[in-house]
Amino acid sequence: MKLRTFRMGGVHPEENKLSSEVKTVKAPLPDQAVFPLSQHIGAPAKPVVAKGDNVKVGTMIAEAGGFVSAPIFSSVSGTVLKIDNAIDATGYLKPSVIIKVEGDEWEETIDRTDKLETLANHPELTPEVIVERVKMAGITGMGGAGFPTFIKLCPPPTAKAECVIINGVECEPYITADYRLMMEHADEILVGLELLMKAAKVNKGYIGIEDNKPAAIALFEEKTSGRDDIEIVPLAKKYPQGGEKQLVDAVIRRQVPAPPAIPVNVGAIVQNVGTAFAVYEAVMKNKPLFERYTTVTGKQLKKPGNFLVRMGTPMKNLIELCGGMPEGDNKVLAGGPMMGRALTSIDVPVCKGTNSVTIISGDEAVRKTPQPCIRCAKCVSACPMGLEPYLLASVSSLHLWEKAEAEDITSCIECGSCMFTCPAHRPLLDNIRLGKSTVMGIIRARNAKK
Repeated sequence: MKLRTFRMGGVHPEENKLSSEVKTVKAPLPDQAVFPLSQHIGAPAKPVVAKGDNVKVGTMIAEAGGFVSAPIFSSVSGTVLKIDNAIDATGYLKPSVIIKVEGDEWEETIDRTDKLETLANHPELTPEVIVERVKMAGITGMGGAGFPTFIKLCPPPTAKAECVIINGVECEPYITADYRLMMEHADEILVGLELLMKAAKVNKGYIGIEDNKPAAIALFEEKTSGRDDIEIVPLAKKYPQGGEKQLVDAVIRRQVPAPPAIPVNVGAIVQNVGTAFAVYEAVMKNKPLFERYTTVTGKQLKKPGNFLVRMGTPMKNLIELCGGMPEGDNKVLAGGPMMGRALTSIDVPVCKGTNSVTIISGDEAVRKTPQPCIRCAKCVSACPMGLEPYLLASVSSLHLWEKAEAEDITSCIECGSCMFTCPAHRPLLDNIRLGKSTVMGIIRARNAKK
């Protein structure tokens, strides 16, 4: 079997998939749930509830705050305690809806049965109906930046979709939530892909899965045997293959140009495997997005695991389910070790984009002292976007913003491959992130004046 992969850059960090064979369990309800209003790219959601209001599981508590936005739904039943600022995974205080949990009463409109609904039995599901249900359910990308899903399904007139690619790669070390979801809900994911294909008006779908998940590859190949419309694509292990542009290159051999180009400009719409599952539940079960699969892992944890978690649940609750915080100094990440963000508190809630809580011991997390750049160009070879990370980091640290923009800093996907491979232990990604965010702010300000 010939394995495909993307053609430029990439690294091979240690996998550490400690929880890959641990079946998913439902996490208990918290005593109090916190729902930040910014759980997606774009405008924050606007609250539609007030202090003292009673809500059920599936009640909308915040509506979309603009076109690029998404509504937020309660994952619990109870009473709204207040609308106040709370710390989220970024470490900043964000406007949030805080709910006291009382019982577990669901909205009656949600289909809670396990019956598999198929597209063939629902001729009423036109592309427009599917897109509207996805939009109203508050579904955003479940694997990364949290882009509202319905927008991807409505490409600009200048672009034409030809296929939908499902990201089942999960190339980040430690994380296994997507793998468990694939093993436990393959049928629903396939129906979700069919719904995404119909919504996007395409006849071809792909599911990319790295070859360190042979059971998932075999399962999906068995379930799609004899089908021409869906192809399972085994991929060689390489990070960051889960990046949209890298996955498009690996699966259909097309390279997405620099921003503002997006995958649909070369004919592809990319969605995470968790998003496909959420689309199935939203369209077929009338279930808005309020829970997700999340891995809690780390070498020092007693019982790494995978959980179906109601959003708003504090991360400390999940850590307790895995045996509690290990002794000694630890770094806790929202996400994996390559792209995850260090948490300032373990009281922060699980949100739409929380695919993992990763605990790294102090010894593992300590950065080595940076040394002068030796111009070895390893960071250049590792960059999957064909950039020069050593240069971008330098011009960012010197605040040379025009040079940073000219050198295409906005194309950086912040994967950390450059820093991972740097023998001088330089904080390349830290400086590049600063430069990228500053340059993007300059570009937005410039465009606003036009």
